[in-house]
Amino acid sequence: MKTITGFFSSQQQAERAIAELRQQGFDKDISLVAKGEQQNGNSRTSNFTGGDSVSDGATSGATIGGVAGLAMSVGALAIPGFGPLIAAGPIAALLSGAATGGIAGGLIDYGIPAEKGREYENRVKQGKTLISVKADDNHAKHASEILRQAGGENVEIH
Repeated sequence: MKTITGFFSSQQQAERAIAELRQQGFDKDISLVAKGEQQNGNSRTSNFTGGDSVSDGATSGATIGGVAGLAMSVGALAIPGFGPLIAAGPIAALLSGAATGGIAGGLIDYGIPAEKGREYENRVKQGKTLISVKADDNHAKHASEILRQAGGENVEIH
């Protein structure tokens, strides 16, 4: 299995990528990681859940767009030295146990090399949304193309 990653500058791009990945059959293997607050002071959590907190959105079904398919595993986390974080999909459980290693530590457990994990953590700190998807070798390139077409930056296959 390969891990395909890409970064998105807007919620709309991230939702478009998730929706397309789901439509193409990758729905069980998609993860999202985003900073908990936007620069303008509005809650990023609210943007991804239609106004509810992440936990409320996950239980009430209030999530919107492509993130709705990930609602069962959406979580709001507080990582020491990082602050509030939104995580959805299979990576959410790994990050919830990553208090000491931060985002980079959780990403290592997810199959991202340590050096890339630190780089990815910095991008999320800067406000980018990380979308990752697991795919077998035969489908990894297709998943990376979907991320690029949706506006993904720094799309990589690991």
